[in-house]
Amino acid sequence: MKAQDAIHSATPSLHPADTLEDAMGALMEHHVRHLPVVDDDGTLVGILSEEQLMNAPGPEAEIGDLLAARPISVHPEAHIFDAARMLVEHSLNVVPVAREDGTYLGLIRRHDIFEQFAKMLATKEPGAILALEVDPRDFALAKLIHVIEQNEAKVRAVASETPERSTEKIRVTLKLNVKETARIRHVLEHHGYHVVASFGEQGEEIEELVDEFMRYLDV
Repeated sequence: MKAQDAIHSATPSLHPADTLEDAMGALMEHHVRHLPVVDDDGTLVGILSEEQLMNAPGPEAEIGDLLAARPISVHPEAHIFDAARMLVEHSLNVVPVAREDGTYLGLIRRHDIFEQFAKMLATKEPGAILALEVDPRDFALAKLIHVIEQNEAKVRAVASETPERSTEKIRVTLKLNVKETARIRHVLEHHGYHVVASFGEQGEEIEELVDEFMRYLDV
């Protein structure tokens, strides 16, 4: 999925001449801690944070005077994973989408990205979600799927997180087509996969499962 496909059009941008009151009101109304600032030409000129507003020199200051760093944005053709990486690297809860020339197209909220991840992992399909950790030298996707299928289950979706250092564990998230996973978890542990979390095994409603999974992703 491309970044441009996840743009949330209902969340507005700010203008450099907006007042602190205008900006704070927009942040509170839309329940975000950051908003992009766009000039009259439609060019992204920065991202304003709630912290910057709180540290403003006075109520007469204009939004444009509070911007310092180069605008952070993701290209519209970038993958949704790139938008997620941008959020994490810069501790944002929204990320602007802009073309190479700076033309602002819209923003993506943290929750929008999580929803896309949830769709990729088929969270609304019946079945449990397992989060695993495994040593990089022991990780083989074909082997992992084979172990699960040998226990009368199918993998609906899989995602893995590569560690930054070779000494760290690879994190793997699986969506299965079954809810009862006690035997599968036992077998996975036997094969060197440490099950760190499981969701959807106690008959939760779909909405509860998605909410729980979102909270896990937000940690």
